[in-house]
Amino acid sequence: MGQVATFREGILSTLDLARQLLSQGRVAEAERACEQVLEHTPNAVEALNVCGVKSLRERQHDRAVELLERAVEVAPGDPISQHNLGRAYEASGRVHDAIDALTHAVRLRPVYHVARVRLAALLDARGDRERAVLQYARALEDAQQQGRWLDASGTPPSLRPLVERAVNTVRAHRAAALGALLARLEQAYGREAMARIAAGVRIYLKQQAPEYPDPRQQPTFFYVPGLPATPYFDRGLFPWIDEFEGQTDAIRAELLELLPSARGSERVFTSDELEQRNLRSEAGPASWTGFYFYRHGEPRADNRARCPKTTAAIDRLPLSSVPGHGPEVLYSVFKPATHLLPHRGVTNTRVVGHLPLVVPADCALKVGGELHEWQEGRVVVFDDTYEHEAWNRSDRTRVVLIFDLWNPHLTEAERAAARDVVVDVSEFRLAAQQA
Repeated sequence: MGQVATFREGILSTLDLARQLLSQGRVAEAERACEQVLEHTPNAVEALNVCGVKSLRERQHDRAVELLERAVEVAPGDPISQHNLGRAYEASGRVHDAIDALTHAVRLRPVYHVARVRLAALLDARGDRERAVLQYARALEDAQQQGRWLDASGTPPSLRPLVERAVNTVRAHRAAALGALLARLEQAYGREAMARIAAGVRIYLKQQAPEYPDPRQQPTFFYVPGLPATPYFDRGLFPWIDEFEGQTDAIRAELLELLPSARGSERVFTSDELEQRNLRSEAGPASWTGFYFYRHGEPRADNRARCPKTTAAIDRLPLSSVPGHGPEVLYSVFKPATHLLPHRGVTNTRVVGHLPLVVPADCALKVGGELHEWQEGRVVVFDDTYEHEAWNRSDRTRVVLIFDLWNPHLTEAERAAARDVVVDVSEFRLAAQQA
């Protein structure tokens, strides 16, 4: 037993050495160490992969396939082995087998962007453009979420041609799809009526640079130029505002019936990570919850039924309705000492309204660097594409009714067109996420 243990320790020591050499960029030495491992342990998966990739680089394709098939046989759930086998099959001209292996790799590790971009390229070469585009888009999104492939410096030289092809293919596909949508919209509403939306699409596609009249305004997703820019909107733009404010007492009464219970409330940020990134508190845990009437455009039937007067009042507003996105309408509840950190909204086609309902002292909103102190019963409407933050520095709960509205400077035709553009982009993103 002692000799067996010593032998195993020697193999593991050699593998550790190979890992260390690889981390130092000493590839040739690592490969020699792995060859030594295979002499005594022919099914060592790590060594099989290192030697298989070496054979692939040296154009010994049959040897590469042999080694990597063995790795997959030993560890079929290892995505790296599946990826490397896919590369070996591709080099051997076995495209169908390569697609199968790379498909296995991304199923095993969905965020495996290197395997996914190779899979996309094979699908593209085979003429399966629709699937290829979705795989390219998913690979780019996953890589960029990890801070990679943002530019040439963040992309390994060996992958740059593939990544450039991915970027160009996705961009061309989206330009064609959105161009066709714009053509339909222009036919329906007229070219002149769609001029601002068309410019917004060109900006989204990076065919045109945005020119912000106020540099503080920077939407993170879809920007329509030509709309007057201001952190806070003049009340005169909203003819419904006085009537809506007149409902404050009835709305607040329904809220106060709910507050003792958490029933119907949801976290606004749906994960601990998002809360930690966006909320702060100097006294106990920060807490932002919402009693939603609409979330991502979907009505919350139970909540609406429990608050019929609030529901009736909000449904008379020009809510920004985009399937899957908006409106967001909620009683927004900040527990004491909660601070929502600075952030930006996605599009200037939508603006945000607040009806303050329960506002202790030392609670405020800041938009574009301009402070606003809520007054109970008095609506404030702001452009959330300006950097904004909010806080409750009191020892009591603060509640504001939040509602998404269309930008008052959009025409009815532009609202309908903006909705169609956002839905088109979102459906493509969803399809890519599910690829």
